[in-house]
Amino acid sequence: MSNLIHPSDVLYAGSRPFPRLAVCEHFTGSEKLLNKALQIQAELSVDERSIFDITADCEDGAPAGKEREHAAMIAELILSGANRFDRVGVRIHDVSHPFWRDELEIIISRVGQRVAYIVLPKPENAGDALTQITALDELKNRYGITREIPVHVLIETPGALHDVWEIARLPHVETLDFGLMDFVSAHHGAIPAAAMRSPGQFSHALVVRAKCAIAAAALGNGVVPSHNVTTEIRDANVVREDARRARLELGFLRMWSIHPAQIQPIIEAMRPDFAEVNEAATLLIAAQDAEWGPIQLEGKLHDRASYRYYWELLQRAQSTGMGIPTDVRQRFFSDV
Repeated sequence: MSNLIHPSDVLYAGSRPFPRLAVCEHFTGSEKLLNKALQIQAELSVDERSIFDITADCEDGAPAGKEREHAAMIAELILSGANRFDRVGVRIHDVSHPFWRDELEIIISRVGQRVAYIVLPKPENAGDALTQITALDELKNRYGITREIPVHVLIETPGALHDVWEIARLPHVETLDFGLMDFVSAHHGAIPAAAMRSPGQFSHALVVRAKCAIAAAALGNGVVPSHNVTTEIRDANVVREDARRARLELGFLRMWSIHPAQIQPIIEAMRPDFAEVNEAATLLIAAQDAEWGPIQLEGKLHDRASYRYYWELLQRAQSTGMGIPTDVRQRFFSDV
């Protein structure tokens, strides 16, 4: 198999591959809950890979007046042995907060080599996001960090929604996240509270318009769209259905979790269809054997356009812990 060409080496000529991210992003802030999340991350791992990311929260998680101490605590956790997979990101404060630069410097100076990503909340426009991204680059240069540190931008204001395509094109942006609660609050009562939860969040015109705009801007620029939280933490079926609708109706490929009980339902709902995964495996093996030229399979013609679709589907299946046939795993995922 050493002479076979890997899909990543042939299917993305002239363009960057789509980010390979877990479908669930678990948000938490306190030291106790972060340690619990790291424990769950290890327990749910598949083949020594995490199937969900953790975002350590400096914004809502930090006690007022102790922002620096909170950021330092997060840095220590990222450096700890409990962080087995290096899939812990950090949300700093927004650009109007007096401590956001301090938080960012603490994280980059101490764990710039290991932090998975930086989340930027509440930009009012593309300029706000660029200000923080520029500061990130300056800190990387100052501390000799040469690796790419991805940026996740929270779209939760009308101004950010207006600039969403420009934001998606900014350097290092890997995901666009929808902040539903703040978005609804920013409309001064014009959107009812019922739109902060289901079924209202999937039916109110202004909210659905925002979600469609975010997903379209993200996908149009090779960025992952990430869906907002579900406030229901007891009924797993509600969480699962919200994730399913976000994926199938609106095109979101990732979703936030705010409680450990939400992680597994989100992953299950975001997984590709099992039959499609099998179809992808069969097609990609045949395509690789044909050196990625056009082929006919079961009476249908396929070329690199369909190969890209099924390759990304297969990657999503692998990232959610779905069972992948041994020969497929050896051909396509032996380096993971």
